[in-house]
Amino acid sequence: MLSTADLTTRYQDLLTRVRAAGPAQLMVVTKGVAAEQIAIIVDAGCTLFGENRVQELEAKRAAVAALRPTANLTWVLIGPLQSNKARRAMEVADRIATVGSVDLLERIAALATERAKPVEVALQVNVDEDPAKSGFTPEALRAALPAIAAIVRSAPITLAGLFTVGRLTEGGEAARPTFIQFRTLSTQVDADAKGLGLEIGPLRSAGMSGDFEVAISEGSTEVRVGSALFGPRG
Repeated sequence: MLSTADLTTRYQDLLTRVRAAGPAQLMVVTKGVAAEQIAIIVDAGCTLFGENRVQELEAKRAAVAALRPTANLTWVLIGPLQSNKARRAMEVADRIATVGSVDLLERIAALATERAKPVEVALQVNVDEDPAKSGFTPEALRAALPAIAAIVRSAPITLAGLFTVGRLTEGGEAARPTFIQFRTLSTQVDADAKGLGLEIGPLRSAGMSGDFEVAISEGSTEVRVGSALFGPRG
């Protein structure tokens, strides 16, 4: 386990790299990380955290809150979400970043209306159309925008923006085609949404430990980093 000094230094170094690459926010991914280590990153200044599973997000949010009760943190669900876990996800996450189907958005809308409490989501795009990944294909997202607009108009839902996972590669440059496609799609979706009177926020979440600088250079406004900070995890 890394020391407090090492973790703090690594976080500050990452933050410097992100800022040098462009105007993007750094999300720290906490998969496989103990609450005590997360608390160190909170002390270093981080307020934005991502977790892959609803159950782990709930547990870590509570554990970190116990360690740092005055910290104002944002917790984002960045892993696939099944409809039957949507209610719990809405209770414990500040944003659900992986809404990749109209069916899931409808479920979230129904729950948000039922509890009369706004929910923030991002639309996940499977830019590479990789069958192993979740999310709308680019064509499916554009085709679904009228349905998405109708759902959002009828429920307390805020569309923060778009979310994608780059292709698994050895180095950052190999992922650039994905991020270029994501940027192009974002422009198209913005234009389509404007014509529908649909407001999609400016969030463009793309880029992880091995490729975040490339993602930022192609317009990402939020990068999700875990292993570059904490090292390899199981």
